[in-house]
Amino acid sequence: MRAPLVAFACVFVLQAEVSRAQTSLPQNDPPFTGKIAETYDASQPSYPPPLRAKAGSPNVLIILLDDVGFGMCSAFGGPVPTPHLEKLAENGLSYTRFHTTALCSPTRAALLAGRNHHSVATGVIIEMGTGYPGYTGVIPKSTALVSQMLRDNGYATSMFGKWHNTPEQDISPAGPFDRWPTGLGFDYFYGFNQGETHQYYPMLYRNTVPVPQPKSPEEGYHFTEDMTDEAIAWVRNTRAADRDKPWFCYFSTGAVHAPHHTPPDWQAKFRGAFDHGWDKQRELTHAQQLATGVIPAGAKLTPRPEGLPAWDDVPEEAKPVYLRLMENYAGFMAHTDHHIGRLIDSLDASGELDNTLVFYIVGDNGASPEGGLQGTFSELASLLGIDLGLESTINRLDEIGGPTSEPHVPVGWAWAMDAPFAWTKQVASHFGGTRNPLVVHWPKGIRARDELRTQFHHVIDVVPTILEACGLEEPTEVNGIQQKPIEGVSMLYSFDDAEADDQRLTQYFEMKCNRAIYHDGWVACSRFGVPWDRGPRSDDFVNAPWELYHIDEDFSQANDLAEANPTKVAELKQKFSEEARKYNVFPLDPRFTERFDPKLRLGADPPTSWTYYGNDVWLPEPVGPQLFPRPHMVTAKVVVPDDGAEGVIACAGSFSIGWSLFVQDGKPRFRYTVFDMAGIDANIDSTRELPAGESTVGYRFTPDGSETGGGRLELLVNGEPAGEGKINRSLFRHGLEPFEVGRDSITAIAPAYRDRGDFEFTGEIEEIRFEIN
Repeated sequence: MRAPLVAFACVFVLQAEVSRAQTSLPQNDPPFTGKIAETYDASQPSYPPPLRAKAGSPNVLIILLDDVGFGMCSAFGGPVPTPHLEKLAENGLSYTRFHTTALCSPTRAALLAGRNHHSVATGVIIEMGTGYPGYTGVIPKSTALVSQMLRDNGYATSMFGKWHNTPEQDISPAGPFDRWPTGLGFDYFYGFNQGETHQYYPMLYRNTVPVPQPKSPEEGYHFTEDMTDEAIAWVRNTRAADRDKPWFCYFSTGAVHAPHHTPPDWQAKFRGAFDHGWDKQRELTHAQQLATGVIPAGAKLTPRPEGLPAWDDVPEEAKPVYLRLMENYAGFMAHTDHHIGRLIDSLDASGELDNTLVFYIVGDNGASPEGGLQGTFSELASLLGIDLGLESTINRLDEIGGPTSEPHVPVGWAWAMDAPFAWTKQVASHFGGTRNPLVVHWPKGIRARDELRTQFHHVIDVVPTILEACGLEEPTEVNGIQQKPIEGVSMLYSFDDAEADDQRLTQYFEMKCNRAIYHDGWVACSRFGVPWDRGPRSDDFVNAPWELYHIDEDFSQANDLAEANPTKVAELKQKFSEEARKYNVFPLDPRFTERFDPKLRLGADPPTSWTYYGNDVWLPEPVGPQLFPRPHMVTAKVVVPDDGAEGVIACAGSFSIGWSLFVQDGKPRFRYTVFDMAGIDANIDSTRELPAGESTVGYRFTPDGSETGGGRLELLVNGEPAGEGKINRSLFRHGLEPFEVGRDSITAIAPAYRDRGDFEFTGEIEEIRFEIN
């Protein structure tokens, strides 16, 4: 009797193991099922079989665009032709009540985790993280991403483009790398790690290593094209290596987030297309949306917000600038859809497309108002609180969209691209910030074609949809860590049933104290401030009024019922508080620029001195020395050859905003550039040469106490004064490019060496020390 019992026990254990593999990841090593004797010829091998996904499992492709409003693309009634999005919609499903969080990092974390953005500690962008559970920017290990779930169930996984979910302090050569894409379930990563990048000069990583772009803008380089080439190659190589292994690809463009970089031929396609202005464009889009059924009959066009000028009131000298900025923005969107089409066409040509579950999410939030009321030649200036003025854009109109620009549209065009809804990105209280189009395409898994779906859904619903489509259970344990339950609901029920009842009945929204709660066909919401006002915010969000909309009957939030139905408002406000407590939304925090203080993330005062060695230091600027506008001193110990040396000692930033200490023609020099502003950029030359042999070279900066961060900068050679000059304006951040010692890569900060490549220092930098005084 014993042998059968043993056999039964073994079978039971194996069955339990198979079941556990679905809910506990990674899966255990397979048991050895062969036979071991004293010699191999009497033994029976059992080589560990590779981890395999279920037969017939679909590939999964998530395409996520950046800063696209509901009313921008032609597939949803907008003015910008997007034929590849349209083609997917014609062979798939278009969701017209799909929602995001109103901001980038939070949407991305929620999308990949299947939990609300505060549940994954991303209540705001990572750079503004604070020490509260819903806001650290550190995705908990108890909320594994779908990339980990699929990889540990036999999928190849990859990520291309914009990440923006690694804690800022971890974006460095020291890591840790466990919250980079490759530490969160992606086998392969090619893209950028922060919130935006220059599309002609991106700050690129391959896995965890910074890499140069493969060619120059003059040779036709653009990041969207580059990331598409990389994604196509990855899919082809994956299939070449394993003909049956399904793959998951997260294709997250930097487009169409500013800076809006558009090749000239794409920008030219829209010349004159928007001459009627933003008010008329909203009317045209609204009419097209009604005609095509994207929005239901009777859905109203919401009015222009107070403080946003009518197009007819725009000064005549400003209109050509505003139009060129919009033409450029539209071209950027069309260019992006073109390259996504290349990816889709490659899947079609290889026979992969039919069994690829595609989610084409048209924006991680609404269109962006961050260009301000006038738009800007450099959105980095706008983000840093600098108004370059209309004149600066007028004088460089033909550069817009090219490598020397960093442009962004005026708020009026962002508002127009969010038609028929009110408001924009950042405003989580209204659908202009949170409602984004979604197209789902999966010929093998969806019978319906070219149909609308109007069920209310949220970005957290994508992960459970993937798991159900792939026949996988939600993991309860990952790497030995108990998991928070997934908070999304699968959309699979709606794939072949347009009339299916909604399965998401409640969803809260919150971003920078803009709040809303959806429950059973109603929305109550409270807006706080305007997103283009970048100054300090008051704490009066507590008293901001609440609005009420019956969105089952009022698609666009056009008819406020709060005054007529205060009982419903009170009921939904209570519901918001319940959801907020459940998902780590509290405490609400109206601060904006104040949150960039690293002390909020470090929990202690930041460093006041930094020392580096050698000629090869490369760090994202927030990880490097934080110098301006504080008083500080820089001292480099260098060895200069007998025939002299030249090149960059240290620098931070880019051609548009940054500082550089360099040696040229035998003399130290210093450059501080602030968007080429007249009377602001500083060039300080030494009166002394840098001698051969061992020397010290550096500078001392003494602030003048002005609000602009200005002061005197004194060059030093061997500790002695060697020339000085005035810095009229300095900033605490210098754009997208890194802090470096020994060279200036990507783009040159100083025009004096703009044609010298990286302008590497030809002497030896033994040590360089940065000290806050």
